[in-house]
Amino acid sequence: MAVVRGRRQLNLRLPLPELPERRPRFPLPLPPSAATSDNNNKNHNWSSSASASASAAIAAADLEKLHVLGHGNGGTVYKVRHKRTSSIYALKLIHGDSDSTVRRQLLREMDILRRTDSPHVVRCHGMFEKPSGDIAIVMEYMDFGTLDTILKTQGTFSEQKLAYVARQVLDGLSYLHSHKIIHRDIKPSNLLVNSHMDIKIADFGVSKIMCRTLDACNSYVGTCAYMSPERFDPESYGGNYDGYAGDIWSLGLTLMELYLGHFPLLPAGQRPDWATLMCAICFGDPPALPAGVSEEFRSFIECCLQKESTKRWSASQLLGHPFLCRDSRSVW
Repeated sequence: MAVVRGRRQLNLRLPLPELPERRPRFPLPLPPSAATSDNNNKNHNWSSSASASASAAIAAADLEKLHVLGHGNGGTVYKVRHKRTSSIYALKLIHGDSDSTVRRQLLREMDILRRTDSPHVVRCHGMFEKPSGDIAIVMEYMDFGTLDTILKTQGTFSEQKLAYVARQVLDGLSYLHSHKIIHRDIKPSNLLVNSHMDIKIADFGVSKIMCRTLDACNSYVGTCAYMSPERFDPESYGGNYDGYAGDIWSLGLTLMELYLGHFPLLPAGQRPDWATLMCAICFGDPPALPAGVSEEFRSFIECCLQKESTKRWSASQLLGHPFLCRDSRSVW
């Protein structure tokens, strides 16, 4: 007699992102009024290296827009110049009439940036809300753009360059994870680069602060192409995972994309849709590197792309992987 097995349903709920608790590690003061700003300008020497914990804030009136760096998610990112010091910043502006989810994501990002102080995380220099309802974050300007931009303009990355990239990103993830922050959207376009070839993690709109050790982290936020299997189907792939392993899966896919020149789970040139990606991530084998790569690189990627979340290496473990011995700034 044939045994009929019930078809298991995937958990495809789409809960709204959680609002994090607001306990900043170091607070950012509200911007001064126009009159106060004039007085403060006499007493404070702003520079591009000023930290997010500076005792004064950059006001909207202090900034001159130079040109648009990008659009997306209900807002615009500008390259701006501080009128008095000529320091250059990036200004992320979310419009007052934006969708409430977009505004909630920006508030989440503001909360994350208040808590972070790492050379491997993009630095915040101030934040304010305009009378129009527009919300803005003033961030350090990364003049080489993103790893995605470099891939498109300079071509694929060598193993030595990837070892350098991996160490920089892992230093950032190790810092974030040690402070119970999960990024949830690691991908080439969220990793910024400056002329010193410093690589910094950016865009915390869908990140999560794990307030308790056993907090769940299975909501569908972030770019689905880089989501780990357990994000789509937590019951099958380590449903009790701690939430940090998803960032490691995304890092593995990111490094493979930079090496191959295309998203590794699909053939080159194929435009993914949600269903195709879900099937490839949940039901397909983890992507494999082609023949000819070093054993160290292959091992590193395998440590990142274990489908069972509990088998993936942590950021701190990966920092000790032999592949990172190839790390060298001189390759750039």
